[in-house]
Amino acid sequence: MSRSIPGASISRSCNNRRFSTPAALLLTAAVWCVSPASAESHAIDSAKSTMTVHVGKTGVFSGFGHNHVIAAPIHSGTVDSAAHTVALTVNATALRVRDSDASEKDRAEIQKTMLGPEVLDTERYREIAFQSTAVQPAGQGAWSVSGNLTLHGETKPVTLEVREKDGHYVGSASVRQSDFGIKPVKVAGGTVRVKDEVRIEFDVQLTR
Repeated sequence: MSRSIPGASISRSCNNRRFSTPAALLLTAAVWCVSPASAESHAIDSAKSTMTVHVGKTGVFSGFGHNHVIAAPIHSGTVDSAAHTVALTVNATALRVRDSDASEKDRAEIQKTMLGPEVLDTERYREIAFQSTAVQPAGQGAWSVSGNLTLHGETKPVTLEVREKDGHYVGSASVRQSDFGIKPVKVAGGTVRVKDEVRIEFDVQLTR
């Protein structure tokens, strides 16, 4: 039986202020597909599947800021190989700042900003969801997966590039925060700011 699946915040410091903005967006954002040979539904192994979001900085004084990494488990999801569809969800409140070069205090401040009303607003939008619409082969052990991503109350089309690696399904996608109604945070009159485009990487396993 053969299977195949595809599946932030930047803190900037300037004048002793730190900010962050994820793109857990996602999302949010691991997807996968299963070959027609295994016509059955498979669940994502949430204990072994993760999503990581990378957010960069820009601006004249971007050297005062830091690139940041956000991580979250894939909360739940299924792959239907007969229908060639995939659906998944990520709990936005589970996003965590993983910066190794930031202090515990700084990570806590970034975390608060990221989950707060300025960015993800997780009190109102607690779930990030993806629903596939099409899967196309992109070479041996690789796929291009298109679908709809719901984040921050907005639903937009996204495409993820996926490949199989040692029994895992890894891949990436780039999304713009502004497409989902999130305004990239900036400080010092815009001389230090978060890039609108963020990169999502994922590592997905299915239950056996």
